[in-house]
Amino acid sequence: MTRVLVLGGGPDAERPVSLVSSQAVADALALEPRFHVNYRVIDRPELDDIRGMSGDVIFPVLHGAFGEGGPLQDLLVTDGRPFVGCKSVAARTAMDKMATKLAAAKIGIDTADAAMFNPSDAGCPLMFPVVVKPVHEGSSVGVHFASDAASWSKVHAAVVADMKAHPARLYMVEAAIMGGRELTVGLLDGVALAPIEIKPQEKFYDYHAKYHSDDTRYEVEPTLPSGVRDAIRKSAERLFAAIGCRHLSRADFILDSSSKPWLLEINTMPGFTGHSLLPMAANHAGFDFRALTTRLIDLALRDGVS
Repeated sequence: MTRVLVLGGGPDAERPVSLVSSQAVADALALEPRFHVNYRVIDRPELDDIRGMSGDVIFPVLHGAFGEGGPLQDLLVTDGRPFVGCKSVAARTAMDKMATKLAAAKIGIDTADAAMFNPSDAGCPLMFPVVVKPVHEGSSVGVHFASDAASWSKVHAAVVADMKAHPARLYMVEAAIMGGRELTVGLLDGVALAPIEIKPQEKFYDYHAKYHSDDTRYEVEPTLPSGVRDAIRKSAERLFAAIGCRHLSRADFILDSSSKPWLLEINTMPGFTGHSLLPMAANHAGFDFRALTTRLIDLALRDGVS
């Protein structure tokens, strides 16, 4: 019997999502007779803490800069046991939205213009409208929109205040692609699954819409303009490979008014909640939740830490 160590929690802003995701993963894996599951909630563990937790393979279901963005992956690589998800360098690249943009641009994937947010400069570095977002957060944490100079002034003040409250949090300014269709492409072992269109009731697919609202609608394999489906699936696969992701990811895109796709970001440990999109796409491909989590453990065992 394979002992599976499932980790959840972490110190990041997305800890509540991680707790739900990790519990769901642990519950699903516990149904598989091949596995014995050890579920542990962590904060910011040291290497000795990880080594003291029993398991032959590790499934770290954490979201955010520590748990998904490299530091935890450093510990897992040093620990030496197989684990689900990408290793340290890929984790850091994908968690850093500016680094992701550079990686995408290098292989010809379109992303919106962007600049780092300068708290000491009251002016906007890009033409309006813009979106201001943390460089190293997910789940739409800390995202603001500004459509003109008046709204920019309010956003600038709010972001400066947030940076004072969270000194390690960096922000970026990105050209906003308004009114488009938002699409996501899940990836399993580097292969793109069916696209899903996200249709929130609100104008913006924020944290509440992602994890709490039952009003957000999702359409698997939506009708898309000619060529768009293949383009975003190919872009997702190419970015997955270029960054060096492993096992699973989810790439997000938005279509502009002419139906041109623009990359938003890639997430290397997507959610496993009741509203999460990778499990939804995997289910469409014939992997129910239990089969998906089992497949991920098998991929981790296949690859080890090499």
